[in-house]
Amino acid sequence: MTAAPPARSGTAESRPGTPRSRTVGILLGVALLSLVADLVTKQLALSSLTGRGPVSLLGGTVYLTLTRNSGAAWSIGADHTWVFPLITFGVIAWIGWMALRLRSLPWAVSLGLVLGGALGNLTDRIFRAPGHFVGHVVDMISLFDPYGQVWPVFNLADSSLVCGVVLAVLLELTGRQRDGGRAGVEPAETAEPMTTEAAHGGEPRGRA
Repeated sequence: MTAAPPARSGTAESRPGTPRSRTVGILLGVALLSLVADLVTKQLALSSLTGRGPVSLLGGTVYLTLTRNSGAAWSIGADHTWVFPLITFGVIAWIGWMALRLRSLPWAVSLGLVLGGALGNLTDRIFRAPGHFVGHVVDMISLFDPYGQVWPVFNLADSSLVCGVVLAVLLELTGRQRDGGRAGVEPAETAEPMTTEAAHGGEPRGRA
């Protein structure tokens, strides 16, 4: 009598990694938290720092300085503000494409940080003065100098973007793939089921 073969691998339940519904949920959750934190801190900066000088924290390691930036870091592209929303839309589309095969929790966190940061600054570009899609981004954090002479003044959206990109680079360098696998590691193959005859040296067993 032939033994019943075990269930084949390769089904949705036996794939490596985390179910895509969970990873996408984590991606969106991280993005939402990053976006809300950015919007709240910008509103606090506008309400408490408008009309006053830099506020020193941690002995001058960090300064709170309210600025409005029409460009990127170091005011790069300040005369072409309209370009940045287009770039952000491209980033959002790329993250959506990546999410189609996303089964890795670290990658979900990385992409969520990038998405949240991108949406935070996009909100400024669309809704803040001087107009739609040319709005100036609210920045308020300066390191080691009150006016961004050592490092550009930034906000939490910028921090989220940088952390997400750095994490993505580390994941790539360590071979962590977006589908939950590891680069250069072959998935274990399931052994073929053995019949009763094969288990006994290939000779059929006679009846008693």
